[in-house]
Amino acid sequence: MFKCHDKFENLEEELVDLQDVYKNSLQNEVLTIKKLNKESEKYKNISQNVYDLDGAEYVIFSKYMNKDFHDLEKFIFVDHTGKNVCTLSGRELNLYNMIEDCDNLREAKQC
Repeated sequence: MFKCHDKFENLEEELVDLQDVYKNSLQNEVLTIKKLNKESEKYKNISQNVYDLDGAEYVIFSKYMNKDFHDLEKFIFVDHTGKNVCTLSGRELNLYNMIEDCDNLREAKQC
């Protein structure tokens, strides 16, 4: 199906410091973005060991990564403006039970 719009209508306003390559990849649905659930036990445990993670609000990762290659996947953690905070690999963690949908990003309406 042909897409005639970006995925999010307010991505640039919400994440003003996000690098263009990530904006483009998110808008074209190559990458996905999720909000970190800082109340989850998993997040609390991991953030004690990964100091930089404390400033992160979102995580960006591949939408299409095959589970067989999870160890090679990169997770890009960004703050509330989209500025890079840290990058971790799938070898260092998995995101299950510590992410949720971004309620501040509005998906654009279909054409």
